[in-house]
Amino acid sequence: MSDAGADAKLVGADRVLAVLAELARHPDGIGLEEMARAVSSPKPTAHRALAALRRAGFAVQNGHGRYVLGDEFLRMAFAHHEARPDHVRVTPILQALCDRYGETVHYAVLEGTSVVYRSKLDPPSGAVRLTSVVGGRNPAHCTGVGKVLLAETLRDEAAVRAWVGERRLEQPTERSIATAQELHAELVRVREQGYAADDQENEPGVNCVAVPAYLTSPTVPSGAISVSGLAYRTPLRTLVDDVPAIRALAAGQELP
Repeated sequence: MSDAGADAKLVGADRVLAVLAELARHPDGIGLEEMARAVSSPKPTAHRALAALRRAGFAVQNGHGRYVLGDEFLRMAFAHHEARPDHVRVTPILQALCDRYGETVHYAVLEGTSVVYRSKLDPPSGAVRLTSVVGGRNPAHCTGVGKVLLAETLRDEAAVRAWVGERRLEQPTERSIATAQELHAELVRVREQGYAADDQENEPGVNCVAVPAYLTSPTVPSGAISVSGLAYRTPLRTLVDDVPAIRALAAGQELP
């Protein structure tokens, strides 16, 4: 195959993936014209991409002629998610933490400058809508789970400054860390105390405490686990005072 043919094929594959990603943003469905605009493609091109996804079972048309993700794609995604060793191992841990504190709990990993939530469990009652969703991201420097994991990888101020680079750190709230110097000082504190706190730094009115999770190695964290609570209902001090219990449950231990 010529280089030109390979490039054309790659562009076509990229377009199909763009259409697939756009479908995921529309659980109620999306029409062909809307899809074409969203992926900046002519209608016939968008239609061909959708047809390819339909043949694979990754897309279907609902009763209103709008396109949604197909059951085959969802089956594959959920089967993969459920089979991940970290997800399987962390579920009973999250359940124990959720039962103890009656608040939302998370398991997340570090990817670049963000944390990605692999698992999340809400309490049966009193749950509130947070920005975190399974598969979603938040800035690592202003989340408890993110600070725990950054403390493991950014061991000195030079590493912190290299990680920040020339970019401006996001500040979701007025309490968010704003500079490399502040982040370095915070990560030193996290290493000294063995946990990280988010004092309304990612969402107003929400705080959390996070600890490392050693699901696949006894020495290298596979991710981090956090308990997030409404500040008026579960003050940060309450979570900090209970860090030994949080750490024990995160290690899979049973409390007396």
